[in-house]
Amino acid sequence: MMGTTTEGTTTEDYLLSAVCGPAGGCGLSHNASRVLPVANSRPAVSPWQVVFRCSFFLAVAPMGVAAQAPKPVFTHADTIRGSNTPERAWWDAAFYDLHVKVNSADSSITGYNTITYRVLKPAREMQIDLQLPLVVDSIVQDGTELSARRDGNAFFVRLITRQLPGSKKTISIYYHGKPTVAQRAPWDGGFVWARDSLVRPWIATANEGLGASVWWPNKDLYSDEPDSQRVAITIPDSIMDVSNGRLRSTTPNADGTTTYEWFVSNPINNYDIAVNAAHYAHFSDAYEGERGKLTLDFYPLDYHTDTARKQFQQVKPMLQCFESWFGPFPWYEDGYKLVETPHLGMEHQSAVAYGNHYKNGYLGRDRSASGHGLKWDFIIIHESAHEWWGNSITMKDAADMWIHESFATYAEGLYTECQEGKKAGAEYTIGQRKIVRNDEAIIGVYGVNHEGSGDMYDKGANMLHTIRQLVDDDTRWRGILRGLNKTYWHQIVSGKQVEDYISRQSGMNLSKVFDQYLRTTMIPVLEYRLEGQRLSYRWSNVVRGFAMPVKVTTSSGVSSWIRPTESWKTARVTLSRPEDFRVDENFYVVPKDLLKPADSTTVRKAQ
Repeated sequence: MMGTTTEGTTTEDYLLSAVCGPAGGCGLSHNASRVLPVANSRPAVSPWQVVFRCSFFLAVAPMGVAAQAPKPVFTHADTIRGSNTPERAWWDAAFYDLHVKVNSADSSITGYNTITYRVLKPAREMQIDLQLPLVVDSIVQDGTELSARRDGNAFFVRLITRQLPGSKKTISIYYHGKPTVAQRAPWDGGFVWARDSLVRPWIATANEGLGASVWWPNKDLYSDEPDSQRVAITIPDSIMDVSNGRLRSTTPNADGTTTYEWFVSNPINNYDIAVNAAHYAHFSDAYEGERGKLTLDFYPLDYHTDTARKQFQQVKPMLQCFESWFGPFPWYEDGYKLVETPHLGMEHQSAVAYGNHYKNGYLGRDRSASGHGLKWDFIIIHESAHEWWGNSITMKDAADMWIHESFATYAEGLYTECQEGKKAGAEYTIGQRKIVRNDEAIIGVYGVNHEGSGDMYDKGANMLHTIRQLVDDDTRWRGILRGLNKTYWHQIVSGKQVEDYISRQSGMNLSKVFDQYLRTTMIPVLEYRLEGQRLSYRWSNVVRGFAMPVKVTTSSGVSSWIRPTESWKTARVTLSRPEDFRVDENFYVVPKDLLKPADSTTVRKAQ
């Protein structure tokens, strides 16, 4: 669908006719790219490859009986893309020195990347990733041009210089071509060659999932990040480039172009590296945070400056809230930037992409249908949360994308809590349950660049909200969230590491809770019978050994803990009426009164 902003800019409305998840997009497959969620969109049929970031209402989600996504079939190319192959495992990226000239006249690029790497063990062959239709012109090491064989989107380079363990080496890859054009960024990934409302060039990249190798050569693997990176982008003089980190220099060239050299002084995900080129205005501010002064730089299109000054005032309260819950902003050295883009948004580290049209909510809509989601700008809040969850703490494998998206979506509820109080924050998160699809497990398939269900957003956030209830101590819960960011500061982790950390710090074995919500499509059902003052209860629709405690009403106006298992238990309650029995709605479970006649509508939906 196409939409027109009040300023007259024609843009995608991003209402995908695909089955997707919430808060950051729609699910990605092994060969799709990152998607952001669509608010209150109508359900539609989609191939399994796009099962990630667009909202979807499903009445029977609680029972986990939604149409199951077909099992994906993986190829040799998926393994090369998504696994730590022998040709990758022997070297560790230390520094990427990327230089790219962007030719807007014919939508082509030329450039090179010099990779400095550490040798971990002896090797004779090196994998470098660069996606078709881009062409490698030459690969050079120690002044010698090397030979390479191409296998799809990977080049296997034959090395002639001895690779001594413990040493540092460099290799340069020169390339050119017309990179894949993103037909609907950020969902499908690639280069965006757009025009602003004055018909001036507006260029951007967005490529999570599909991979950074769609436009520059690198080790396209989540589990290896360079310690730092230079990003030198050459573009026509009429526009300016905003990339990641700090701007070091601006160099006019004799051919009517200008080179903008940016430097990132911290580790960075390769998919976060971005080109943003347009007729930008620039204004700045500063935030006094937990680690001192954090620079804030904003780059709206020049005719949106006044609007941006107003909308971007949300950044400071967002930073204050997230530093309180998660710890210091991870990139004080590189600063915080918000850059207007022709696509909806992405968490590009230290240069967050913003395309929400200066509206509160998700393109002006409240994904939670609670009313709270219209009081802040979804893209500013969600994508900035990724600076902690995704950029600083990074998944080792795409299958564990929930580390990024469950926490970033949960952060939306925490921001609502910071603004309006604990009750409002809970209402926002609970409101997202209606768009959980339960199509497949949240955790994907390891080693093939495969993300799981888009439920990693709203279902994942509600899993974390449930765990908060189990911890039952907000000071401790805050300590767990801050502790995760301190322990895994600027690190690449597995989902299991995160699960184990939360279990250790909570003092509870939460393994079955994680198994239930992350590895199945089932929502726990609390079956109960209330006969006089006698309550019988048990868990059903759960993994074997599931025994999560839950709060229920045991006497008028009083909540108490019960500890259901898969076997029947009984307890005495003192309720005036059977209907006074309630399960605390903060727990993401489904209460089922076995003595209440089944509603015909519910039965029909469940079938």
